[in-house]
Amino acid sequence: MQPRAFAILTALLLGVLGLGSVAVTDWSPARANAATAQVAAATAASPDGTPAASATPTGDPAVWTRSTLRNKMMAEMDATDPGVALADLDKITKEKPYTVRFCHPIAHELGHAAVKRFNADFQKVISFPHETCAAGYLHGAVEEMLNASTQPEVDLLKLCAPKNSGPCIHGVGHGTMFVAKQDVAKARDLCNKFTTDQNRIRCSEGLFMQLFGPDEEDEQAKANLPADKLAQDPLYPCKDQPSLFQSACYFYAPTFYLSSHDYPNHPEVYADALKWCLNGKASGGAVDCSRGVGSRTMKYNLDREDWAAQQCATAADGWQRKACAEGLVSYYTVNYTDGGAAGRLCVKITNKEMQGYCRSASGLSASLD
Repeated sequence: MQPRAFAILTALLLGVLGLGSVAVTDWSPARANAATAQVAAATAASPDGTPAASATPTGDPAVWTRSTLRNKMMAEMDATDPGVALADLDKITKEKPYTVRFCHPIAHELGHAAVKRFNADFQKVISFPHETCAAGYLHGAVEEMLNASTQPEVDLLKLCAPKNSGPCIHGVGHGTMFVAKQDVAKARDLCNKFTTDQNRIRCSEGLFMQLFGPDEEDEQAKANLPADKLAQDPLYPCKDQPSLFQSACYFYAPTFYLSSHDYPNHPEVYADALKWCLNGKASGGAVDCSRGVGSRTMKYNLDREDWAAQQCATAADGWQRKACAEGLVSYYTVNYTDGGAAGRLCVKITNKEMQGYCRSASGLSASLD
């Protein structure tokens, strides 16, 4: 074939193929917009410059944030009931352990919403299984009940009766801070309405957990503690509390320290927090504070247990490493409530000293099973 004839034939074939492509392509606005959106999603970047995660086949994001998980749970509860939302939240936190870092405040919100939905019928609200995320749903429900009460000093003794379970009274402690509008002394007076020291202590745990801020990535949720007081005493207001309330205060104080030092983006802050806890040595709070660091370290790093233990191992003194390990175990067993949870944690820890502290705190044999 002559070169000129070959060129003409090739041009004709390409023209036909091009027209065929145009003919079989759906150029409707909806499809075009969808294609554009797909390209935009694929090329979008997060604020730190990393590519954004794509959605899963179920439509859920590949990586959950507090806001996306919260929105999904609230929508599920609106469409169904708290039991369905809590079951899904439990499933997600087990599949994606990093979500435990913000599941507790989300469960709080579900509890608040449930009280409003069921017109403050507390027995109806707590009729759904509510152990998910360290009983955050129960805590939120109790908060809402007390916040709406005209006689909170009376109702706080009725809400958890007759069982008076620890998680419920812990929730009352959260609620006292809502009623007292973050005034620790007034909230403490409400906790003192309980007739036993055990229940006063349980109440104080919720009180100080609420003071130092919900564990979430929310600037507005951080504790509103006076800067001048903190400059004088980094562990303010713990040493000023009555002895019965000091332990809980020191234990939850690291929540504030970690959140105010941007722990998600600064992993070195866990080791720094242990040094910060030494400010409580004079008042006897350094051990409880170190346990609190261990607890928060585990909570925020449930998907890397050995790494969490390595942070505890950075402490200079054995007593502090031991206290931090006790905190690791305490949170792990709160989150994973089955009998074998502590043993599973300890075998994942490669540092022999820390593994020994783990097994001791768990009541396990010093030798591996």
